[in-house]
Amino acid sequence: MYRRTPLGLINPLARALASAWLAWAILTAPAGAVDPPYQGLLERLTEVMGSLYFLQPLCGQTDVNWRVEAARLIRYEQPDDDRRARLQGAFNEGYRGYARLYRTCTDSARLAMQRFLEEGDRIAREIHSRYAE
Repeated sequence: MYRRTPLGLINPLARALASAWLAWAILTAPAGAVDPPYQGLLERLTEVMGSLYFLQPLCGQTDVNWRVEAARLIRYEQPDDDRRARLQGAFNEGYRGYARLYRTCTDSARLAMQRFLEEGDRIAREIHSRYAE
């Protein structure tokens, strides 16, 4: 009737109920979204785009609207709400980070732009070469 285990006596019905409850909990738990393997790179890329969105107009360059480009990238990704929020948050953080530092275009701002353009290019190429279908 009852079986002795290292944890004491176990009622077979209690064991069956516990197993059923565990199975129910696993089956009804919301499935966690799985990030693609390039999510971290994509977040960094959108952060770079946010930084460029602030810096380039500050230095008189308006040939690329990085906000529009980031929105296109996010739309193309078709992320779930959580991923979308993280990508948008990374963009906004890049923007805010440089908005706190610069009020006018300086040599330092121009150097930062150049480095961001190079980093963004490198990240985009890495994502494409490693993960494109």
